[in-house]
Amino acid sequence: MARIVCLSTANWHPFPTRKQQVMGRLTGHRVLYFEPPVSRIAPLKDPEASARLRAWRKEGEPVTDALTVYATPPVWPLHSRYRLINRVNQRAQARYIKKIMASHGFANPVLWCYSPLAADLAGHLPHSALVYDCVDRHSAYGGLMSPRVVDRMERDLARRADVVFATANGLYETLKPYNENTFLIPNGANFELFHRAYDSELPFPNDLFNVKNPILGFVGMLQPCIDLELLVATADARPGWSFVIIGRELPGVDITPLKARRNIHLLGLKPHKELPQYLARFDVCLNLFRAGPLSKDVSPLKFYEYLATGRPIVSTPQPEQVKDYADSIYIGGTPETFLAACEQALAERYPWMVQQRISHGRAASWDARVAQMIAILKEKQVLGVVL
Repeated sequence: MARIVCLSTANWHPFPTRKQQVMGRLTGHRVLYFEPPVSRIAPLKDPEASARLRAWRKEGEPVTDALTVYATPPVWPLHSRYRLINRVNQRAQARYIKKIMASHGFANPVLWCYSPLAADLAGHLPHSALVYDCVDRHSAYGGLMSPRVVDRMERDLARRADVVFATANGLYETLKPYNENTFLIPNGANFELFHRAYDSELPFPNDLFNVKNPILGFVGMLQPCIDLELLVATADARPGWSFVIIGRELPGVDITPLKARRNIHLLGLKPHKELPQYLARFDVCLNLFRAGPLSKDVSPLKFYEYLATGRPIVSTPQPEQVKDYADSIYIGGTPETFLAACEQALAERYPWMVQQRISHGRAASWDARVAQMIAILKEKQVLGVVL
């Protein structure tokens, strides 16, 4: 049984991302899952962040007998712009994490990182092996960061790692020169959960009763890389169609144009386990990424969840991974071609395409993805020994 310290970039609740899906499937191993720290000035932009400033003082949350979740102390801002600040922050984080490790008897764990910022933390934490799971082009996020500084930290972390995983080809090609033990493992889906949307006997959501068909739906956070202009253009071109959005906007994203359209329905966040009930009522599932460096190398969870449902999918050409599924989805990158793709999807009458999407979704299940990762880690002698 290995002991694993996961330095995550996502809180454990409320939405499972790659981090939770992977850590929750490392059965037979003990895991300490550390949530990302909040900046000391974060409440100035997001009032909800205030509670997180003190969350690290609480006891850890035992999710299972083998996995415990901890918040982390707040950090000084501009850590992605000035490396000296990041080094100060990471030394403080390391002191806290070492105390928690000691309380659980973790003397020499596997250190599993998701952020380039961990390049300045790894040297302060004892570990038997280091895994870097790269899920984004971190230097493309913008804001108060220096892409050069972030890329340099990522190079340092990749060089130091025993194994590097990358979710997209672009990330793989970037990191491979720095570590020969770099492997492409895209994101996946909870296949068993989302395949339930193939079953028309699921309960009908109350907030869809007054939404007329056809329904073209999107599930996910409304963030800068989501092409809201394309969504609005499609809604304006087909006022008789209904567009359902499940999710919420991130700070700084203007959804006023969406609210102004009568055929766009903003349903807000829904419990993860209820999503199949909504997807089962979608006539088409939408994957909407605008062109850009961040979108190019993203591996969208929602896309693989859509595949598991078997429902028709219309996607923009980005992220590039969608092109691997061109045999069973519809792709359009301009308002005209995207609209035409939606019309094709609504007119689909090919059962074999449904089954092909389901087959793709099954192959991309989290169980399959994590099995690949575990096999690699055992081959590289990172897991499989008592630590």
